[in-house]
Amino acid sequence: MAASRGGGRPAAQRLKHARRRKSSSAEWLTRQLNDPYVAEAKRLGYRSRAAFKLIQLDERFHLLAPGRRVVDLGCAPGGWTQVAVARVGPRGAVVGIDLAETEPVAGAALLRGDFREAEAQAAIAASLGGPADVVLSDMAAPATGHAATDHLRIVALAEEAFAFAAGVLRPGGDFVAKVLQGGAEGELLTALKRAFAEVRHAKPPASRDESAETYVVAKGFRGA
Repeated sequence: MAASRGGGRPAAQRLKHARRRKSSSAEWLTRQLNDPYVAEAKRLGYRSRAAFKLIQLDERFHLLAPGRRVVDLGCAPGGWTQVAVARVGPRGAVVGIDLAETEPVAGAALLRGDFREAEAQAAIAASLGGPADVVLSDMAAPATGHAATDHLRIVALAEEAFAFAAGVLRPGGDFVAKVLQGGAEGELLTALKRAFAEVRHAKPPASRDESAETYVVAKGFRGA
């Protein structure tokens, strides 16, 4: 992260006209204004602060080597795709897919659709040009506010992402998916430990302290 001017921490900004907004909205906007990752993402041209989560995961687990083929599930708005393109370089390939429209990212093939459908999977395979080295999933279902329900929904997405990954990864490939801290991912972890040589949990520094999100990182796919 870039150092603040004068060597000290910048003063927290207050949101103007906060009284006119709902408290939750005002709190979110104030947090955004004072988030150094938001400012750094804007400075570097990343589409979201989430880009730094992938950067930090890659620095720890060495996921995005030059020349690798990468699938980014739930890629919108494109922050993870931007990082993947930069790190695999021109000899690599990056394919992103999302239900929402994603603005083009130079060097990536971006698809709109549901990765669980056969037509979308065929389009991903055609764009990738070979088996994937890495499958990434930063997907999260819309929050309901009920912790147990939100946890089950995000784990279900991670399970579907793993099912997809198992069909496209080359032996030795890697898989990353967002989950929430909790106790309902036992079956997923059991399946991942059977399918991969190494399975770890990681919470990158860019994940907010108050967030329950964490990532499961599985390396060394054993093959279908």
